[in-house]
Amino acid sequence: MSWHLFAVFFASTFFISATPGPNMLLAFQYGLNYGVKRTIWTLAGLSVGLFILLLSTLLGLDVISRQSPWLLTLIKAIGGLYLLYLGISSWRNAGDNGSLMTDAQAMSAEIDSSYPDMTATNRPAPRSLSSAAVKAIPSDFILFRTGVWVALSNPKAILFFAAFFPKFINFSLPLWPQYIALTLGLYLSEIIWQLIYTLGGKKLSGWLDVGERLAWLNRGCGVIFILIAAALLIEVTNSFII
Repeated sequence: MSWHLFAVFFASTFFISATPGPNMLLAFQYGLNYGVKRTIWTLAGLSVGLFILLLSTLLGLDVISRQSPWLLTLIKAIGGLYLLYLGISSWRNAGDNGSLMTDAQAMSAEIDSSYPDMTATNRPAPRSLSSAAVKAIPSDFILFRTGVWVALSNPKAILFFAAFFPKFINFSLPLWPQYIALTLGLYLSEIIWQLIYTLGGKKLSGWLDVGERLAWLNRGCGVIFILIAAALLIEVTNSFII
C-alpha cells in the first residue's frame, strides 16, 4: 500500500469517525456521567467490539479474494451502491439530528433500560455529593462489557467495512500487511475521537450544537461516502471493460 493511499484512507476515516455515532455518543455521555478514568474501561470495550467486527470482515474478504474473485467484484459493486446510499442519506438528513447532548442522553437511557445492572454498584457515592445526587456507578467490568456490547450491537458496521475497505486494498498484493496498516489507521482515528468526545464533554457539545456545525459535519461525511462510492463503481465498471 502506498503512503498516498494510506493518507487518503486515514483522512477519510478520521473525518467519518468524528461524526457522533453510537460509539462516540457512548464515550461522550459516559465521560460526563462517570469521569474520564472510569470511561477508559468503556473505550477499551468499544475497541474490542470494533476489532471483532473488523476482523470478521477482513477474514471474509481474504477468503473471498482467494477463492471467489467474482464475488469480490460483486461486493465492491454492492458496497459502492451502499456507500452512495449512505452519502445521499447523510446529506439529506443532516439537519434532522437533535443536539449532541440530547442524542447522547437518549443513548445512555436506552443502555440503562437494556442492561439493568448498569445502575448496580458496590461503590459508595463520592463524598462531595450525596448518594441521591449521583447516578450509581457501575463496576469496571460492566463499563467494559457495555462498550463491547454497544460496538457489537451495530451489525451494519460489518457491511460498512466490507463496502469501505476494498477501495483501499490491492488484492494482487499480500493482504495482511495492508490489513494491519488499515486497521491501525482506523483505530488511531477512532481512539483519537473517542478521547476527544470523552475529554471534550460539554465544550464539544456546545461547539457542535451552534448553528449548522453538526449538520455540516454530517454533510461532509456524506460527501466522503459519495466520492468513495464513485471510485468503487468506476473500478468495477473498468474491470468489465478491460
